[in-house]
Amino acid sequence: MIALKLTSHFLSLIIPVYKQEKTIVKDITQIKQVLDSIRYDHEIIVVFDGASDQSYEKVRDAKIGKVKTIFYQKNQGKSYAIQLGMKKAVGDYVMFIDSGMEIDPNSISMLLEHMEWYNADIIVGSKRHPASQVNYVASRKFLSEGYYFIVKFLFGIKVRDTQAGIKIFKKKVLEKVLPKMVGKKFTGDLEMLVIADTLGFKRIYEAPIKLDYALGNFSSAATLTSIFNIMKDTIAIWYRKNILQYYSH
Repeated sequence: MIALKLTSHFLSLIIPVYKQEKTIVKDITQIKQVLDSIRYDHEIIVVFDGASDQSYEKVRDAKIGKVKTIFYQKNQGKSYAIQLGMKKAVGDYVMFIDSGMEIDPNSISMLLEHMEWYNADIIVGSKRHPASQVNYVASRKFLSEGYYFIVKFLFGIKVRDTQAGIKIFKKKVLEKVLPKMVGKKFTGDLEMLVIADTLGFKRIYEAPIKLDYALGNFSSAATLTSIFNIMKDTIAIWYRKNILQYYSH
């Protein structure tokens, strides 16, 4: 009898954290329970984006298994935190998920299964996948829909949702993408996808997620500021791709 050897991938999961001291230990514990139930060995890299509260101290003191921490004093933005975590990751699959539990951590296993099914370069968690379960207010949905059409017009990327806070990459893709990253704050997700597509990594697919947005103190002023910053960074990505051809070199 010939023994069949099953290949097993190692997963690095990045969790960017900013001002989450009230819930972060509970959130990471729930994510860890999901990871312990799947067939992939893993590490969790929690990146604390600035010394804004006691989030780091709470996670450090909780001593959750297979959790590594990265901490720095000054807030740099979510995209910076994710990129830093990715550079430290050792897994041949590298994923990130937003803290705060707006995205159900059970979505992790769904993205991993899609990664295997499609032999994908990247799997994007998508609010617009027909099997996704999404709960968010009409105003935010309107903004999301508008941004999707702008991204489609500017870049022609086939995925319908570039901004949901859960994605998984093959490590070999990130090794080519990360050195070309410029944005640090608002549109890092989009820039990673644009760079990957420009470099010829075309196996980018969507997977369903379960998402429940809690807007909190999402004020109109914050909305206008965010829209301006996102659009400014989006145009900068277009300029780097099409005028400078920066991502092609």
